[in-house]
Amino acid sequence: MPLHDVGYRGWHGRPRSGGAAGVIASTGIRLAWKSRWLRRVILFAWSPALVFAGGFFAFEQAVAEGTLGAGRNVSRRLDGLGMLGSLLAESLGGSLDDPDQARRTVWSRLLLTFMRAPQAVLLAVVVGLVAPRLIAGDLQAKAWLVYFTRPVSRRDYVAGKIGVLAAIVSLVTLVPALVLWLIGVLVSPSIWVAVATWDLPLRILAAAAVVTLPTVLLALAYSSLTAETRIATFAWFATWAACWITHGALTGADIAAGSRSPTVAATVADPHDPFDDGGAVVIRRSGDQVQPDWLLRAAGIDGTVDRWAWLSPFHAQGVVQAWIFGIETRFATVLPSLISLATVAGGSLIVLFLRVDAPARA
Repeated sequence: MPLHDVGYRGWHGRPRSGGAAGVIASTGIRLAWKSRWLRRVILFAWSPALVFAGGFFAFEQAVAEGTLGAGRNVSRRLDGLGMLGSLLAESLGGSLDDPDQARRTVWSRLLLTFMRAPQAVLLAVVVGLVAPRLIAGDLQAKAWLVYFTRPVSRRDYVAGKIGVLAAIVSLVTLVPALVLWLIGVLVSPSIWVAVATWDLPLRILAAAAVVTLPTVLLALAYSSLTAETRIATFAWFATWAACWITHGALTGADIAAGSRSPTVAATVADPHDPFDDGGAVVIRRSGDQVQPDWLLRAAGIDGTVDRWAWLSPFHAQGVVQAWIFGIETRFATVLPSLISLATVAGGSLIVLFLRVDAPARA
């Protein structure tokens, strides 16, 4: 019986640019979305948006009722939902005599608080559920034998895995924030508010990128270093917890050291003064409260300089986001956090490219 050639047929075509990365990303997203816990966490992550949407509505109601401004009738300011919007504008530092300026301030601080307080914390949970198994699972199942025997480059593989996690992260950070901006436009007195606040979606995109890039790359780097998913998961949550505790301990030590002295040297500066980098020292009495309220810091109202923010990804991202929204204007205060996040992202990317095809090269 004659034998015929049953080997692989040669392929002389050219792979489409980004085709392999897109397939890896879409497949990974479908597999991750099968997790009930992931769907529940993402659904829960959207719940804070309802509260912040109420803030947008109350403020725009105050604008529509004309209850903003110190010269308005006090009785009108105490009647209706506009009262809450007026109080919100006052607490967030909006200019009550200029509705347009107040709108930009209130919207920016609401968006910053939303992305900085609830979403950044929930983001760590979502990444911890998805990222560890993306590469560690491939190493454990030896899926790299399938990936790299096909025309899939290391760049396509890394880009595909980044796409999986970035798409899921955007459901927690980027998409809800854009929806909040859209809600603010829809409940405003005029649709032309979208033109007046056209830059806010771009700032939301940049603020989401500040969170997404270092977070995604660090989580994938941990996943590439081990074939055990639980080890990658522990490393991810341990890093966030350790950095948070370190930041809190050093900040608390500064406060304790200041409270023991008769006067407290607090680096409090005007956040609207671009020439004030926080170096000016404000002397306070030892009985004064130096530690800022977490909500005031999340909204960018507190002007104290967090000199240990660069040690914690959560706090570093918050400082940079405040700068992106134009609330923090002291670049010298932002620079250490920028360098810290860029170092984490760059170092994680190097680890990824060194590790993803290490078994195939061994």
